[in-house]
Amino acid sequence: MTSDSGQPGARTAAPRRPGDTIFRTLTTGAGLAIVIAIALIGIFLLIKAVPSLLADKANFLFSADFITTDANNLMFGIRDLLIVTVLSSLVALVIAMPVSLGIALFLTQYAPARLSRPFAYLVDLLAAVPSIVYGLWGILVLGPALEPFETWLNHVFGWFPLFATGNIPLAGAGTIFTVGVVLAVMLLPIITSVTREVFRQTPVMQIEGALALGATKWEVIRTTVLPFGRSGYIAASMLGLGRALGETVAVLLILHASPKSSGFSLFDGGYTFASKIASAASEFNQALSTGAYIAAGLVLFILTFVVNAVARSIARGKAAA
Repeated sequence: MTSDSGQPGARTAAPRRPGDTIFRTLTTGAGLAIVIAIALIGIFLLIKAVPSLLADKANFLFSADFITTDANNLMFGIRDLLIVTVLSSLVALVIAMPVSLGIALFLTQYAPARLSRPFAYLVDLLAAVPSIVYGLWGILVLGPALEPFETWLNHVFGWFPLFATGNIPLAGAGTIFTVGVVLAVMLLPIITSVTREVFRQTPVMQIEGALALGATKWEVIRTTVLPFGRSGYIAASMLGLGRALGETVAVLLILHASPKSSGFSLFDGGYTFASKIASAASEFNQALSTGAYIAAGLVLFILTFVVNAVARSIARGKAAA
């Protein structure tokens, strides 16, 4: 069989339809729009932050001060902001990851359909609760309930820096530990929903093959479901971590009235990057003072990028394995 060109076996390229061209152009433009928007945000943050960084009279990376009331005498650093942000987010991730994994496995492997659907809907509803409600719940209900447990941890494990308070007493309901628990509840619907959908994509032939070989339910999960969904579970967890890093209102309500961080203790108060910026939003009337908060936002912007890059590398490595 010969083609129009006379070459035997050669195939004639299918004509490109106008609809395909339009769709490809639109999808390419949508992808480029996101990249351009992120690049413009980064450039804006950098331009606005540089003058304030040059005028900063403190060590930006290691200073605990954040004094911006006098534009001619700026002294600000991100040490405490970084500590509070990272600690609260890690506590949230440590709590949310195993709980979300258990819920996702229950909904996809154990629960009957008549129970799985309403229960999954109930978990997803957590994402619709406003942040301010979580903040009020954390400061008025959860915080006082956790205070005896925090006191016990401080009494038993006070020799370890994470559970020590130094010369600062426990901050009541407003501690990093309380914020971490609240953030964990906020992360549950994100991590659970993504993980649940990944686990549901496990090839049926692999599951049936394991069952045919005499595997128990747990052995099926351990040998087929978990290896298949591992990369998706990690990606979902990092997505949740990005959510925790940028949470503002709930964190501000719980931590704003507490003593600032004095070290690496979960029982300190203080501000995260997002809550610090939000707390001073009404005072953005001087360029240099505003630039100090924009510089903090730039660090959070970079931190989020690093988290996502690490998550993608881990997920890629797990998928390749």
